[in-house]
Amino acid sequence: MANVLIMKGFIAFIIILIGFAGCKPYENIPEISYMADLQYPYNEVKKITIDSGIELAYIDEGQGDETIVFVHGLGSYMPAWYRNIEVLKNDYRCIALDLPGYGKSGKGDYKSDMMFFASTVKSLVEQLNIEKITVAGHSMGGQIAMTMALHYPELVEHLILVSPAGFETFTEGQKQWFREVVTPKLTQLTTVEMIQANLAYNFYSMPAEAEFMITDRIAIRKAADFEWYALTITRSVQGMVDQPVYEFLPEIEQPVLTIFGENDNLIPNRFLNPGFTEDIAKKGTDRLPNSKLNMISKAGHFVHFEKPQEFNQAVKTFLN
Repeated sequence: MANVLIMKGFIAFIIILIGFAGCKPYENIPEISYMADLQYPYNEVKKITIDSGIELAYIDEGQGDETIVFVHGLGSYMPAWYRNIEVLKNDYRCIALDLPGYGKSGKGDYKSDMMFFASTVKSLVEQLNIEKITVAGHSMGGQIAMTMALHYPELVEHLILVSPAGFETFTEGQKQWFREVVTPKLTQLTTVEMIQANLAYNFYSMPAEAEFMITDRIAIRKAADFEWYALTITRSVQGMVDQPVYEFLPEIEQPVLTIFGENDNLIPNRFLNPGFTEDIAKKGTDRLPNSKLNMISKAGHFVHFEKPQEFNQAVKTFLN
């Protein structure tokens, strides 16, 4: 009964969001045949096949003593970092990738849990002959970054956790709710209006520069490989709840910068764990032995995109 009530509340809330979204029609979005046909705001998107046989799309820009590897979140892709990389590449080597199943990277019947993604990033870095990296992870990418720090400490020198998943904990019943609710069919049936509302909910005030996230998400619905993407979303969610990191945070010895938007609508989960973002941020940061928390005002879940100047300066201060 509790799960039914939570689901009803979730659906009602989405309907309210749609009402406030303005329901822009988005009628003239060009169709794409495959997700790899998406246009990215980078000079060059490269491709590499790692040892597992998976083809990864990535960008490699800038130079510096530090190499930052940017890992996107659930349902996202490497363009979500472009407002950061365009500045940080002046001081650091910046690498961003599309995780398997996302964006321009290979699609298939992948495990898509946190260890799978962590090992994928490790394989990319090794094939590029990089010995030490700073991992910047957003949302699910933050949980992947922490998984890397725990399992590959010799590779990970610093962590930059951006609105990270993994600080918030869930009961076994709540985990089962995620497993049952987030299905490939749910992703496939998401309407244009819901896509618009869901993306807007990731921001305190959605900037015009983020409009491409909506149009790209609409465009990929008719791509031939969209079904694989939908399956990846489901398995990614299952991976987050099945491979939590909270209990292991005290074992992460690397210097950590954690950045949250004060107005994050996604953390904590408003339906399962009502509360305040800063409480979750402090709860997780306090468990990390060598960490600093930066709360940015008037910013939501995509804090790095919404407030790039504050974010980029915080990264520079941390790494310098």
